[in-house]
Amino acid sequence: MNDECALPRDPAVTAADPPAPEPRGCLFALSQPPLMLFLTFIAALLLIGALHDLLVL
Repeated sequence: MNDECALPRDPAVTAADPPAPEPRGCLFALSQPPLMLFLTFIAALLLIGALHDLLVL
């Protein structure tokens, strides 16, 4: 499990503590260019396969 997505378990954290830096969030990895290129390539392969099935076969 991604620890950035989990709720903090430490009840000792109070409002008096200094604010933590802004978390990146659970979907930060999806915004990375290598992953987006890989997902685009996979989507293109699926699209080509679907068009081949619809139009050629």
